[in-house]
Amino acid sequence: MAGGLAGTGRRVVVARWWWPAGWQGGGVRVVVGAALLDGAGRVLVARRWRPAGWEFPGGKVEPGESEAEALVRECREELGVTVEVGDRLGPDVPVGGGWTLRVWTGRVVDGRPAAHEHAELRWVPYAELDTLDWLPGDRPAVGALRSR
Repeated sequence: MAGGLAGTGRRVVVARWWWPAGWQGGGVRVVVGAALLDGAGRVLVARRWRPAGWEFPGGKVEPGESEAEALVRECREELGVTVEVGDRLGPDVPVGGGWTLRVWTGRVVDGRPAAHEHAELRWVPYAELDTLDWLPGDRPAVGALRSR
């Protein structure tokens, strides 16, 4: 079946920079990221240890899960917050190895973000986004966010 696991009817989406050993899938592999907005002109950004750089937090979509459901789960796991997912932000971005990054806007509805899986978290004003050393795949979403 094109775009998923043969015979399962499920689409496969993987996390950024991670691929399970021995997986033999096909179709588009999607990575999701969350541009969490605070309503005051700032967005939450996360700095990775390796590869070093800034990104929008996110992760893999499990079989049977939508991209929005995965973002809610990943933000709970990575940041310790509950989020409401908004609209798509920017284009689909090929990030290597046949993967495609899709970034969504959102907002924190419960909790205070904490860096459980990142080196650092920061609320950054839109005007200062260009001062950060972004991972290449996240740069188109940064441009789309600045033009909002």
